Amino acid sequence: MTETHAETSTDAKAASGTERGPAYRTRDPRTNAVLETFDVVDDDHLEEALAAGHLAYGPWSGLDIEDRAVFAHRIADLFEERRTELAVIASTEMGKALDQADGEIQECIDIFRYYAVNGPHLGADEVIKEEAGRRSVIQKRPLGLLLGIMPWNFPYYQIARFAAPNLLLGNTILLKHAESCPRAALALQRLFDDAGLPAGVYQNLFVTHEQVERIIGDPRVQGVSLTGSERAGSAVAAIAGRHLKKVVLELGGSDPHIYLSADDVAAAAREAVETRLDTMGQACTSNKRLIVADDIYDEFVDTLVETVAGLEPGDPVEPQPGRYYPLSSEEAAVGLHGQLRRAAEQGAVIRAGGERPDQPGAWLQPTVLTDVTEQMDAFHEELFGPVLTVYRVRDEQEAVRLANDSPYGLGGAVFSQDHAQALRVAQQLEVGMSNVNVAGSEAADMPFGGVKRSGFGRELGPLGMDEFVNKRLLTIVDPEIAGGEG
Repeated sequence: MTETHAETSTDAKAASGTERGPAYRTRDPRTNAVLETFDVVDDDHLEEALAAGHLAYGPWSGLDIEDRAVFAHRIADLFEERRTELAVIASTEMGKALDQADGEIQECIDIFRYYAVNGPHLGADEVIKEEAGRRSVIQKRPLGLLLGIMPWNFPYYQIARFAAPNLLLGNTILLKHAESCPRAALALQRLFDDAGLPAGVYQNLFVTHEQVERIIGDPRVQGVSLTGSERAGSAVAAIAGRHLKKVVLELGGSDPHIYLSADDVAAAAREAVETRLDTMGQACTSNKRLIVADDIYDEFVDTLVETVAGLEPGDPVEPQPGRYYPLSSEEAAVGLHGQLRRAAEQGAVIRAGGERPDQPGAWLQPTVLTDVTEQMDAFHEELFGPVLTVYRVRDEQEAVRLANDSPYGLGGAVFSQDHAQALRVAQQLEVGMSNVNVAGSEAADMPFGGVKRSGFGRELGPLGMDEFVNKRLLTIVDPEIAGGEG
């Protein structure tokens, strides 16, 4: 993410404790109306939460992992029961179309089910050597109390992918959600409580940025996971580094989608628009750079323009075909509009959209942007919103060079009728997740994460249980063990 469009509420100054965060509030992005505000906790309450999380760790980690899996199943059940209520909260609080918010709830169900079923196997001891009366085993053991700093764009999914594997491992959690989605944060706390999690195992906290630094530095806290902007990640990692704490960072991206050929160029372009407008383009793995071969470029761009130009503003709580929705906040819309204005001033061409409708709220027309060059700011920035930036390339070599010419390395995709070509190009992408003839592969059982300035560490899948864990080596001398038997 760029400094202008942070996914999380914690930026560099905030994370380092040099300014206080804004109030936690629910503001309807359709109208900018503030619906509800929430107080931050005082320092006494924060100390109680730290003590409770630390105290809960012993008995929680002492349970068999199969017993913790029972709680994960209960959590999945409650997500299923409350999916409509939760989806409406997300639509009202950050402007996500209701059907997309419902899809996010399904992802949460899948994540908790995945770890409930697979967690006991993924967390099992692994024998690495057994001979001459000696057995050596790698054990996965929890670390303790963790802090999660989470964003607004997926107010449930982001928490699920952090919480599920770590709760299964036996860690306990303090969760600092974004200031703009407090209702979602409280709904999650109620859900976890109603699932029967013991007191202190999962605690939502409305805290200031100064308090975030205090939490990271507290010796009872063993690690921190952040999803957000690169400057937020840099600041949080610096604080954690001073205190020698484990960190996982997911810092966004500028994912390239390369189109080398297509059976139906217009259909490929329409699908690219649909992918980009999921969550109004406010997703780390959104297809932010469309790299298109010269011989299909004109038809591809013409279809993008035609598709985008036909979209009208809509109500995210009542989604309809042919509609677009507000961004998460007016600040986000104004910031992205400023990036587009600057791109145009520097010589880029806005082929469609790019304006803010004359109405209150966080509105920005979906945009097709072309003719961006390396000399322009937009070439190096992440455009965190409904902007389809299209590049023309001569061949696959130029496509690879352009795709990798980015400070980010989260995901990418290659599309071609020639499967061997698509595979060859996809394997040259400098990303954490590369796809062949599919836009993405995010799922509960698929590891998620990037390289370069997209961060480090992995969430979800089997690797999601390999981060905040003590991979303890246990060596046992036992005369009854002989020749690999025992």
